[in-house]
Amino acid sequence: MTTPPATPAPLPAPEGFGPPPPARRPRNGRTALLCTLVAVLLAVAGAAGWWLLRDGDTGPLAGRPRVTDQAAGISYGIPEGWKQPEDKGLINAFTSTIAKNDPDEDGGSGSDTSGSPAGSTVLAGRAGSVPEADLKRQTERAARSNAVFFFPDGRSTVEESRPATVSGRPAHTVALKVDDGRGGSAHLRLTVMTLADHRSAFLLGVTQPSDPANRQEIDTILSSAKAS
Repeated sequence: MTTPPATPAPLPAPEGFGPPPPARRPRNGRTALLCTLVAVLLAVAGAAGWWLLRDGDTGPLAGRPRVTDQAAGISYGIPEGWKQPEDKGLINAFTSTIAKNDPDEDGGSGSDTSGSPAGSTVLAGRAGSVPEADLKRQTERAARSNAVFFFPDGRSTVEESRPATVSGRPAHTVALKVDDGRGGSAHLRLTVMTLADHRSAFLLGVTQPSDPANRQEIDTILSSAKAS
């Protein structure tokens, strides 16, 4: 089992953007999912420019709606039960998100006391250029840093780290098993993909608790990514 570094390390940000703000210790194991990557990945600010399309492919999400995220330059599928937030305003680190709330958590409210969604969340964004030769190192580093920021009392183990392709472009995907340090477990997957215009995009999925069905949904969404 590996212990992630204490300080989050960002992926390269577009030229002209400084380092991300210091991470603040979360109030609990379910800190705001929409704040996680602020301490890990710095992405371009701006309007998301995203909308729904239908997926006509033959994968697990064939026929399901898709988010097409113009700002990130990617699209991804939406499984049944997942929703886009009514308020599409996102902090600058992200350009789109979908979530599946857990109605059994927090008295059926579907969110924790900080207002973040309880259950599972996928977040998209973009960052600067990542050389293909450095994809593995950068993706693993960012995934571990997310685990540290998200679960500061926990420990993470790399369950999977492998090259991938997204629309024929080089990518890398990393899955972590996270012991949250409070007797619970979580699953975190991060896929970083290179795009044709010398920049990169990412999809981050986090689910807690880490049961097989939740893990499979997160992995399926991230595997449905395409360059748009």
